[in-house]
Amino acid sequence: MSGPGLGWLSIVRLGLVQTALGAIVVLTTSTINRVMVVELALPAMLPGFLVALHHVVQMSRPHFGHRSDVGGRRTPWIIGGMFALALGGVGAATGTAVMATAHALGVAIAVCSFVVIGLGVGAAGTSLLALLAKRVEPGRRAAAATIVWIMMIAGFAITAGAAGHFLDPFSPERLVAVTSTVSAAAFLVTVLALWGVEGAAQTPAAADPASPHGAAARPHFGQALREVWEEPDARRFTIFVFVSMLAYSTQDLILEPFAGLVFGMTPGESTQLAGVQHGGVLLGMLLVAITGTAARRAAPGLLRWWTVGGCAASALALAGIALGGGYAASWPLRLNVFLLGLANGAFAVAAIASMMTLAGGGKRRSEGIRMGLWGGAQAIAFGLGGFLGTVAIDVARLFLDNPAHAYAIVFSGEAALFLYAAVLGMTVRLATSADTDDRPAPSFGDVAMAEVLQGR
Repeated sequence: MSGPGLGWLSIVRLGLVQTALGAIVVLTTSTINRVMVVELALPAMLPGFLVALHHVVQMSRPHFGHRSDVGGRRTPWIIGGMFALALGGVGAATGTAVMATAHALGVAIAVCSFVVIGLGVGAAGTSLLALLAKRVEPGRRAAAATIVWIMMIAGFAITAGAAGHFLDPFSPERLVAVTSTVSAAAFLVTVLALWGVEGAAQTPAAADPASPHGAAARPHFGQALREVWEEPDARRFTIFVFVSMLAYSTQDLILEPFAGLVFGMTPGESTQLAGVQHGGVLLGMLLVAITGTAARRAAPGLLRWWTVGGCAASALALAGIALGGGYAASWPLRLNVFLLGLANGAFAVAAIASMMTLAGGGKRRSEGIRMGLWGGAQAIAFGLGGFLGTVAIDVARLFLDNPAHAYAIVFSGEAALFLYAAVLGMTVRLATSADTDDRPAPSFGDVAMAEVLQGR
């Protein structure tokens, strides 16, 4: 690891960047999606295509990660990516508003904006995680991953709840105003949170202490990517990330329209429902963070059971949502969606903790390209899952008059996909710091208390 390890305050500041990123993303992928389908009565495939497009663009993540590896500097990529994300968020809301009166022009604006959103998320997200993987001490990585990921979900939940309140009564102009305010605030938070965290720029040699020749020994992008793919642990983990995130994302673009069409929720109410779901994700992550470290100290393999159990519980929650559409008058949809988020959070944080540890492995210290590879696999899965979910709904509604029945079929298919992810999780080695060190990794509480006693 180059330079001093990041303290808890610096880790929390980097978590604020993830909060800002999540604040913009939740508006573009959830709220704007619902407005297109319900308020503008457009086919669900349109927002599905747009969100899939921004995920496909994120196949550039390995390239962004490699460039930050070579330069030894992550902050410019994070700030530049967040600026692009903020512009893209405002553009997406503007394009949606224009669709109401000039459909073709609005779609063109939205397409360009979602491309920019994908580039922004790819540059900022990959570089941020690479900075964490490189500068966080091994004993803190699981806790750091949990903190940062939870803060991103908090951005989802807080923004969904607040934006839902200010969006009612709905109008296209109000959508643009709310999105612009959130985007500007998110960029400002990013700049302030990053100020002075990374420190002075490093030379290429210092950026890669595992390499005796510094920049001269750095492979070109294609060679670096092949090297990482040839590592068995990295390759197996990439496949697991793809399958599990495909299951995770398939309901993402259809849950809010489902709430509007089947349960009669307003745009503000369905946006707040997304906040309920992300609140469940937040609690699930907290539960794993609080109990998981102690469990790993006694039996490191239990981390896999958190992952597998979370996938299985997600399948059960989706089956409940599929059933609940037939009993919309009495079904506790908010509770059901909260439980889905709870299960999602439990499996996701275990996988993120493993990702943080695996990023520093291999022949070279190439955290950026490893994070880019896994981020690219996740992005492809998210794009494919979201698009397939919307296509499945449109196809099902061609044959079924009752929208509740159409959604039930798709949600049931998603539940089956989560069960497959659980089976796959049983066969994948999910490395943690406890797997790579004979000594148990210290818990967040242990290290924090030690720092308090030492006056740090």
